[in-house]
Formats: sequence, C-alpha cells, structure tokens
Amino acid sequence: MTRPPCDVPTGADPGADADLPAVLARARGAETPGPDTPPGPPVPAWPGPARPVPAARPGEVDLGPLLRLSLAARDAGGRLRPASSAGGLHPVDVRLTVGTAAPLPPGRYGYDPLADRVHRLGAAPGPVPPGVRAELSVTLARTRSHYGHRAWPLALLDTGHAVAALWLAAGALGAPAPALDLDGARAEPLATVHLPPPGSGPAAAHPRPAPESGRLLARRSAPPPLTGAPDAAALAAVLAVAETAGAGVLGWCAALGGSAPGLFALDPGGGLRRLASGEARPTLAAWAAGQGWIARSGAVLLGYGCPDDADAAHIRRAHLCAGHAVGLAQAVADRHDLGARPVGAWQRADLGAALGEPPGRDWVVHGLALGADGPPPAPDASGARAAPGPTGTPPPQEPHPC
Repeated sequence: MTRPPCDVPTGADPGADADLPAVLARARGAETPGPDTPPGPPVPAWPGPARPVPAARPGEVDLGPLLRLSLAARDAGGRLRPASSAGGLHPVDVRLTVGTAAPLPPGRYGYDPLADRVHRLGAAPGPVPPGVRAELSVTLARTRSHYGHRAWPLALLDTGHAVAALWLAAGALGAPAPALDLDGARAEPLATVHLPPPGSGPAAAHPRPAPESGRLLARRSAPPPLTGAPDAAALAAVLAVAETAGAGVLGWCAALGGSAPGLFALDPGGGLRRLASGEARPTLAAWAAGQGWIARSGAVLLGYGCPDDADAAHIRRAHLCAGHAVGLAQAVADRHDLGARPVGAWQRADLGAALGEPPGRDWVVHGLALGADGPPPAPDASGARAAPGPTGTPPPQEPHPC
C-alpha cells in the first residue's frame, strides 16, 4: 500500500511510556480487557483556589471562549464535551502557560474542565511568548478503567481530539491559527497548542465554512447504527481534511459498501479513486473490537500506518496526528450533515497485509464511521485490488465499544 513516508524525529525522551512499542503490540492483539476498575477523579486535584478566566481585553487571547468551545464539560459528570473521547472517559489534562497579551496574569495554571475554572500553579518556567500555551497530558487510569491494556493508544488518540477541538474553537472565533506540536518527541507533555494573541498571524484556516460556535458545542458522536453512504463530494471533503491534518504521517482511505464496494482514497484532483474492490466493512467490524454495527455503516474513514518497528516517538506522533485528523474530519462530516462516530480500538487490523502488502507495516490506527441517507457514490473502479473480505476476516471478538 502506497502512503507518504513518516518523517518522525529521532532522539525522543523515553519518558513514562518507554515500553510503548510493547504496549501497542499487546493492544493490537486479540486479548480482551479485564473487568472495569475505578477511574479515579475526573480532573486533577489542582492546588489553590479556583478562579474564572476573565474576559479578554482588546489585543488579548480570548481564552475563556476558546476553552468553553473546546474542552469544558457541559454536565456535572463531565461526559458532554466538544472533544470526543473513548468511552467518554476524557483522560486529557491541560496546563496553561500564560504570557503577555492574555486575560490572566503570566504564569502556569491548571484547567478544570468540569468547573471551567483555572488554578494558579506558579510562575512560568522561563521566557514565554505572548499568548497562551496549552500543554496536554493524560491521566491514563481513567481510560485504563474500562479499556485495560488497550488504554495507551486510545489516550493518545483522545489527546489528538483535544488538539482538534482547540483548533476548531480558534476557527469558530476567527482567532489566529494555533501553533501545534504533535511531533511525539516527548512523553510529557504529549502535545502543545500555542494560542497567539490577535493580529499575530493569519486566522485559523479551516475548510470553509468555519464551524459555528453553537455547532461546536452541540457536536456529539452519533450513536450507531450509521447507515446510508455519503455522497462522493462529502466523502472527498472528509478525506481531504484528514489527509491535510495528518501531514504525511498516515495514509487515509474509506471503505464503502453498495453495488460496487471497496476501499477509496482521495485522488490529486480532489475526487475519489479506488484502491481495492470488495466488501471490507465486515472485516473492519471484527477488527474494531467486534463492533458489528460497523459492518452496516455507510462508510468508514481509516487512518493507517505506524509499523511494527515504530519507536515510542513514532507511535505517539502517529496516534496524536490520527486523533487530530479524525477530530477535524468529524467536524467536516457534521457540516455535510453526516452522522459520524470515531472508532479507536483496533485489534489485528493489519490493513496492508489484508491487501497483499508486507505484513506489519500498515496497521489501522484510527477510524471514523459515517452515515447518511442516499445511494453510494460510484467512483472509478479501474486498477483495483481486492479489499479485505470474509475470507480474511478474523473471528469476531466480544464487543467492547469505544
């Protein structure tokens, strides 16, 4: 399978996830998670008093609305948030390093998304550029409480979704484009998002139209079933934003059913081209922790890559970029009135091997199930291979939805 090369930096800090390659190999296997365990507190016990984020003055980062449109919870349990999360467990924690041109005094703060409040942690560690830097890390116990040994890749995907939520919030507010660090070189923080003050750069660039604030707050993962294939234009738009956000780290394609089922990718002209022929969705359902509803979904967007020999930095970067890309793709799907649900748990999902390529090179990293009423698109079917079908379908596992 042809995909852009990964240019993952080398020399990453080993950090707390030094055994990440072994952890990922286990998560990709057939082993099912054990019984649920207590998830622990839903937010860190930040020290000191909680304080609201003041309204921004002219020339300052509009931090309060940015956080409310991206990370703040909408109910007391914390499940309803603008960013998707496996099992609604939300392991991502956020520290803010505040410089000048911000509504808070310079320094370090911990963000409580349930209360939509910040706690001052102390002075900033060294010079800070104007604006606010959001530093994202995870409390893995929250995700591990339900997904057990599969928690790490899911928590990394969730971090990417939180980055996408901040990016989308900036676009909805017409703010300058955030600067993203998803290179995976560090285990702590996993990702950073620098929110510059107004006038310091171009507005956040999104496929037009930019998301409206109300639409971001109302966005939720659609419950299954998600039936009805998207039309070709909508599917191409979803693929395009995923490829752009993935920045060459992963390959992207979509599985479709209908009268001419197969796997489709984006062609250079912006249309769809067939990668493989045949019905792949039942195989994807078995690979996605046995979630049978995926076999009847209208389409399934797939991000693939992250080979067996990937080191910890490569694994972090691939999953962070995949979560970011699917988070943006989900927003594009919403603007095309498609139902969309991220699918993060994938077992034995060696897409490349299923298509006759060398094994262990092109694993499914993340997915987005899509549904809409209407007939399936009929892209060009020339030069296609056989998509992974019933003969290559692993035995279904017990459902363990993500």
